[in-house]
Amino acid sequence: MQNQHDRAAAFRVLHASGTFVIANVWDGASACLMAGMGFKALATSSAACAATYGAVDGRITREQALAHARTIVAATGCPVSADLEQGFGEEPAVVAETIRLAAAAGLVGGSIEDASGNERAPIYGLTQAVERVAAAVAAARALPFPFTVTARAENFLHERPDLDDTLRRLQAFERAGADVLFAPGLPDLAAVRTVCGALSKPVNFMVGIRGRSFSVAELAAAGVRRISLSTSLYRAALTGLRLAAREVQESGTFGYLDTIMSGAELERFLTA
Repeated sequence: MQNQHDRAAAFRVLHASGTFVIANVWDGASACLMAGMGFKALATSSAACAATYGAVDGRITREQALAHARTIVAATGCPVSADLEQGFGEEPAVVAETIRLAAAAGLVGGSIEDASGNERAPIYGLTQAVERVAAAVAAARALPFPFTVTARAENFLHERPDLDDTLRRLQAFERAGADVLFAPGLPDLAAVRTVCGALSKPVNFMVGIRGRSFSVAELAAAGVRRISLSTSLYRAALTGLRLAAREVQESGTFGYLDTIMSGAELERFLTA
């Protein structure tokens, strides 16, 4: 599926046909590997993206994020959705422009969060947050293909564990036209069930927080339609890198060569 419209339509079908896992990748090789293993859709991770530039999450420009996304889009025929952070600007017009640029980069979906990046006021007020989502939705609807807008309520990632307020925000985002709703950091399956039961649009759950990540079967039973992996695959890859390098440094041995993917196997994924 090389056509962007076809990718976008396939992405919509995934949300309508049960629970699926979207693999968060960080470069062309990881995209090819996940696609080759059978994942039907891919996503970027803002934290993994920033790390590829040697930066921490939230410290890269919109153009850097979009350049990163273009690399991933070009690597496979899978639909790709991007973590667009807060839209790279406060004003709704900036958020709308980010959606248009994301579409031009080949993406078929993207998420907009209500986290402001301001330590003193980390979450946008509800009215402003809804206006920003509405602007993203309006920009998406003007595109010649069904771009999927995911709206994120970030309370639980910013020391505001208020489920009632999170529900109000998600319901308001749904009314504003968001296609997928997302509250990262929910503490337990009861909260996940509450969120899913309060919304009619598909809900995304983010795996990646120890003690607050659950199995695919549990999340499907709770009503989740999409499961994203955040930066966890990237951190898993870096963990393997650190272990191999530590063996070299501390033991002077190369035992990791016995278990790693061969060059020929990697090449098969890259040329599939």
